[in-house]
Amino acid sequence: MDPEAPSRVTVIRPASRLPRLDVGELWHYRELLWTLVWRDVSVRYKQTFLGIAWAILVPAFTALIYVVIFGKFANFPAGDTPYPSLVVAGVLPMQYFASALTLASLSLLSNLPLVTKVYFPRTLLPLAGVAVPLVDFVIGLPVLLFLMAKYHTWPHGLKIFTAPLFMLLAVVTVLGIGLLLSAVNVRYRDVRYMIPIFLQVLPLLSGVMFAVDQIPEKWQWILSLNPMTTVISGWRWAVLDASAPHPGQVAVGVAVALALFVVGLAVFRSSEPRFADTI
Repeated sequence: MDPEAPSRVTVIRPASRLPRLDVGELWHYRELLWTLVWRDVSVRYKQTFLGIAWAILVPAFTALIYVVIFGKFANFPAGDTPYPSLVVAGVLPMQYFASALTLASLSLLSNLPLVTKVYFPRTLLPLAGVAVPLVDFVIGLPVLLFLMAKYHTWPHGLKIFTAPLFMLLAVVTVLGIGLLLSAVNVRYRDVRYMIPIFLQVLPLLSGVMFAVDQIPEKWQWILSLNPMTTVISGWRWAVLDASAPHPGQVAVGVAVALALFVVGLAVFRSSEPRFADTI
């Protein structure tokens, strides 16, 4: 053994119950995180006829249904933005959130042998669940780019560079909720039945089918308690040159997202020592 080779000292101590991420430990296990993400990505569309094309077809079909039902029949408000572009720009972040929430919430049970037999930071599992759907999100972007070209809804100025920040807000939000629900799901298996019900109403509560700035102001503030409303409104503003979200409502959405992350991490860390015994 090379005496000059770097060594890692392992200190065994009780798990911290504080809402704190050990970034150094997560970085040390970064290869495991990559392996988990690559495993889920590689098997996501395995043995399917259309394969990765589903990452484009799912948001395209969903947006088509929304355009026909809510745009043509219900006549939902879209402001100055062409309705198809408005809907697709909302569907893509919402599809990411729905997939990430499902994977992160069920991540501990889906990796039961790892949780019970091998030591590693358990937060890697929800983190991998949140990272995997980002691949689908990127693959689905051509649908939005096609509509942006068709309706000439290109962004102007430097606002396009804020688009990743709004997606980062979605990642923080879903990671916080995923940490919370994955910890709860270890003890109470109702989570897998609760998530589909929650995801059915979430698009309506996030402004996917309408422009948030076109509804009464009091309802705008109520919807701002949902961080995904800020994500979708900000994303549309950044990539479609739509109406800018209200700064106060953005602040509310960011505050709620951070609160969800802190609460989710706190519950996860406090429950972590009992995962192997309870699961």
